[in-house]
Amino acid sequence: MKVLFVCLGNICRSPLAEAIFKHKLRKSPLGIDVFADSCGTADYHIGELPDHRTRRNAIRNGVEINHRGRQLQPEDLERFDYILAMDKSNVQNIMQLENASLFQHKIHLLRSFDPDPGDEVPDPYYGGEEGFQSVFEMLDRSLDHFITKIDRELS
Repeated sequence: MKVLFVCLGNICRSPLAEAIFKHKLRKSPLGIDVFADSCGTADYHIGELPDHRTRRNAIRNGVEINHRGRQLQPEDLERFDYILAMDKSNVQNIMQLENASLFQHKIHLLRSFDPDPGDEVPDPYYGGEEGFQSVFEMLDRSLDHFITKIDRELS
């Protein structure tokens, strides 16, 4: 199984989601064989490390983050089984790619797996440290439930 996390610039939310997901899978007894990656719909930060606040937040929460920014490509829609977007704007951007309508069934808002009410992961870029921690907690909860879902699918 292949999972792609998508946000706008690929320096805050999506690389953190990828890192948390990989961390959870490494610690999981489920033995799920999954490839994960992240990208942005925009080309602002190609080749860059995640935002320093994202990296600091990951470390503070015991999660290793190792990623370089990249932009979403049309072939990603075919290659990945799940494409998990952080917000509705990301979904709209994904749907603008060529042939995206053929892969619409793969595209989900990540928070659709969150047991707490809410539909988007807010962008913490223009806020303070507390916003990054809030995003971490949303991703952490949502990914627990997503992992349960894919474990059932693969069993």
